[in-house]
Amino acid sequence: MTLPTLLDIEASGFGRGSYPIEVGLARADGSTCAFLIQPLDEWTHWDPKAELLHGISRNRLAREGHPVRQVARWLNDELAEVGVAYSDSWGYDNTWLSLLFHHAGMLPAFRLEALRRLLSEAQMARWSDIKEAIIEERGIHRHRAGEDALLLQLTYQRTLEIVD
Repeated sequence: MTLPTLLDIEASGFGRGSYPIEVGLARADGSTCAFLIQPLDEWTHWDPKAELLHGISRNRLAREGHPVRQVARWLNDELAEVGVAYSDSWGYDNTWLSLLFHHAGMLPAFRLEALRRLLSEAQMARWSDIKEAIIEERGIHRHRAGEDALLLQLTYQRTLEIVD
């Protein structure tokens, strides 16, 4: 069985003025990767409550983040052949992804789709319980893009095993 590629984005906060600060992928083979994103000068919104969740400071982004264009190019390199990645927070992630590509001056070479499109009613009914069990079993650090993408992929895989 080929697993779907999952994408997750962490952000400076929610709502107007927020921007992506980390993007992560869980690839079809189960491997993961993530990149911190260096904020542009005009990206000034910062929600301390969001920082408490993801644990990434603005100073760390300035030091360790990758330029917007480099992250957009990496995403296209990773996802062009796959063609589609899935997100559990499509509304937010698609907005932040669009912002990233807009400021990179590039177009995405892939589509971002809502993970719900892949799920049956039976999978959706069991999703939360299975996800929580995996967090506990693996000690996954939530609200980091690579870990969250992997968590979604593992949850998807386990829901298939249970409902089949």
